Amino acid sequence: MRAVLIGLTAAALLAGCTDAPQVEAAAEVAVAAETPLTVEMPPLPGLFDCLRKSGGVVVAAHRGGGAAGYPENAIETMAYGLERGIRVFEVDVATSRDGVLFLHHDDRFGRTSDATGYVSDTKWADIARVRLKDTEGAVTDFNPPKLTDALIWAKQNGAILELDRKKTTGFREIVEAVKAADAAANVIMISYNDEEAAEIARLDAGLMMTASARGGRDIQRLEGLGVDRTRIIAWTGTERPDPPAFERLVREGVEPAFGTLGRKGERLDDLYWADGDGVEYQRLVDDGVVLIATDEPYRVADWLEADDAGWAACVTK
Repeated sequence: MRAVLIGLTAAALLAGCTDAPQVEAAAEVAVAAETPLTVEMPPLPGLFDCLRKSGGVVVAAHRGGGAAGYPENAIETMAYGLERGIRVFEVDVATSRDGVLFLHHDDRFGRTSDATGYVSDTKWADIARVRLKDTEGAVTDFNPPKLTDALIWAKQNGAILELDRKKTTGFREIVEAVKAADAAANVIMISYNDEEAAEIARLDAGLMMTASARGGRDIQRLEGLGVDRTRIIAWTGTERPDPPAFERLVREGVEPAFGTLGRKGERLDDLYWADGDGVEYQRLVDDGVVLIATDEPYRVADWLEADDAGWAACVTK
């Protein structure tokens, strides 16, 4: 963690020297270039192929896995999650008024921080001083991180970030940040429709992505748009599991993903844990799901064995 803190401190000092976006970008590239890669990841297509073939699964922590004492979309929270056995973190990428990409979900500050106002109207120098709230509303000493610092952290620690583009941010800017940090092996891009999947593929055909698909015809349609099937993790929604679709996707050599997250009180996470056990998550794994996106990542990771077994077989072998 000391190397991470050094990188964060250097970035913060550079941010305080200037508001010019081009200088920010140059500084971030410099920090990324100087940061050693401490955990080497296998190429993601091969990793997910291995998980699919071995019956492994990864638990993706929605919004970075916020918890009591730990805010959503914070590096410190992801470090806490990694210690608890979580390897994939879905995070949200917003853009400041002066063009700095950082992790934040909402259009406005307030729900997750001690600040107010619109994200897109606020300069990075002010955002860097914002204090984040944990999931219980308590203000912490943690601040919003730059995307570059999160990517560097993921590289250093062998974590995977799912990057969810917010409407203030463009795919091109995110892809450029990933390239500058040389973090493609630690990134899954999130697309919400075929057009977004095609745009990601045009920007960098080698990036892994989630894309909506439930079978061969969907995969072929994506391929027709320039998306490499070996880079697809097939998103199948959050409403109800679809085992026949999971089976079709596995036959196509594509990894199924399913989400149990959502509005509190309505999400499958709440339903599945109502009886105190997580057998439904194991059923998803048995049916072929390779990525489970959840608002209860700590409980799911503690319950499942396929996540640790899969990681051991496909990454640390």
